Amino acid sequence: MNKKLFSLMAVLTLSTAIYAQEETDNNKVTLSGSIQSDVLIPQEDTKIGSPKYDDWALTNTYADLNLMSKNIDAGLRFEFLKHPLPGFEKDFKGWGVPYFYIKGKFEKLEITAGNFYDQFGSGFILRNYEERSLGIDNSLLGVRFVYKPYKGIRFKALTGEQRRYWGHSPSWISGTDLELNLDEWFKRLQESDTRIMLGGSFVNKYEDDENDQIFADATHKLNLPQNVNAFDARLQIQKGGFNVLAEYAHKTQDPSFDNGYIYRNGNVAMLSASYSKKGLSFLVQAKRSDNFSFRSRRTMTGTSSFINHLPAFTEDQTYALAALYPYATHPDGEWAYQAQFGYNFKRRTAIGGRYGMNLKVNFSHVHAIDRTPNLIGSVNGTTALGTKGYGSAFFKWGDQTYYQDINIQLERRLTKSFKLSLMYMNQFYNKTIVEGHGGMVHSDIFIADGRYTISPKMTLRGEAQYLATKGDQGNWMFGLLELSIVPHWMFTVSDEYNSGDTKLHYYQGFVTFNAGAHRLQLGYGRTRAGFNCSGGVCRYVPASKGFTLSYNYNF
Repeated sequence: MNKKLFSLMAVLTLSTAIYAQEETDNNKVTLSGSIQSDVLIPQEDTKIGSPKYDDWALTNTYADLNLMSKNIDAGLRFEFLKHPLPGFEKDFKGWGVPYFYIKGKFEKLEITAGNFYDQFGSGFILRNYEERSLGIDNSLLGVRFVYKPYKGIRFKALTGEQRRYWGHSPSWISGTDLELNLDEWFKRLQESDTRIMLGGSFVNKYEDDENDQIFADATHKLNLPQNVNAFDARLQIQKGGFNVLAEYAHKTQDPSFDNGYIYRNGNVAMLSASYSKKGLSFLVQAKRSDNFSFRSRRTMTGTSSFINHLPAFTEDQTYALAALYPYATHPDGEWAYQAQFGYNFKRRTAIGGRYGMNLKVNFSHVHAIDRTPNLIGSVNGTTALGTKGYGSAFFKWGDQTYYQDINIQLERRLTKSFKLSLMYMNQFYNKTIVEGHGGMVHSDIFIADGRYTISPKMTLRGEAQYLATKGDQGNWMFGLLELSIVPHWMFTVSDEYNSGDTKLHYYQGFVTFNAGAHRLQLGYGRTRAGFNCSGGVCRYVPASKGFTLSYNYNF
């Protein structure tokens, strides 16, 4: 543990201890927290490419502790990844207390010192968050102010260093955010059930150019900007079940590894509209991004050091084969579209039947933007580092489809005890764009999910999935059976089989026990190599085999 971290921890511990001693009936201190530990006892399996590990057990373990009161909150997180799970070996290895904070809460002002997470708008220029399954924790270590001087007004200001694994990026992130909720000022808007929000944000990244020496050729070093500024403006209107959001963000020149060290401004624009009422919902949205990778360290690759977040506009899939080819947002630029429609057919109708039926349709399409290399500074028609890169007409598409899917889901209760869900998905996945090789993979996916209630305390659920494709490794099949015995037990067995090229089985079995706030799961099986994705961010997970143990506790 470094000296700066130890000093801040000492102040935090002392402050919370003193405050706990001053507890009164009107300002009670409450304690909450959680423990999460995932363990793998690995076994070597050459058939699936699972390596032999030196450690007999691998684990990612986290323990969170929070003290909360009327005016002061404080907390910390202990992480133990000295022998990390597969896919976390390189930079995650270590242990310590990388997250801690103390927060003062007053009538109109909130002040946080230490680590914190925040998001401005949709996250286009700032989103700090934790996603353990992806190995993401890009919290800021510094100070944040949240001020509400008058009803309908919220102002944020923050500054700090961004966490990168067990250290911090060599840059300083500062920003402000202002939101105005006009409906809280005008009675007529409230009477008409109309809400209007105006928002604006600013983020600055200061990064010393002496940290990185980037050369355009043998004799010319790039003059890298020390300050990169990003701006965001948004308007949201809600009336009844309607919701419309328009947002635009702009970023100044930010040469980086992601964009090939070109000097081009970045921008992203989004328009989203939705409607929802009982039994009916729809969503349509479009997003265009151009050169909007925004990291706290310009030379970084992979999933680390992102200051911002660009949503993928694709549906996060929970079924195994529907999630086999997940899409990761392309930071260089893309046109992304999504449309969703949901409808509940009423009970005792010709289509709804005795118990009713739910229909959901989703369509997603992601396409390249126009990228015309500048004549000045290009090499053989290709953009060169140190130049402005390329031109791009706003509404013009490029020549590649990155991703497309249409999926239809039906859910219907056939009897009082049996519910059936069916899904069909037609998918185009540009593996070359997302993973660097493999070409376009076109697949058809069929899924049946049945749930049978044996008794009020016992339920049996089964899945049958089939993925058909002539690309990549060929066809896949998946089957699952899951028996739940309320309130404590769950037994699960599954097998994912490649009936195409490899003829390999990825079998798994789990026993899960729940008791109050405790959850314990023991399992054994194989895990195939692939990408784990959430919200357009993906991390590669290598193949593994062995016993697994997972424990979760919340208090």
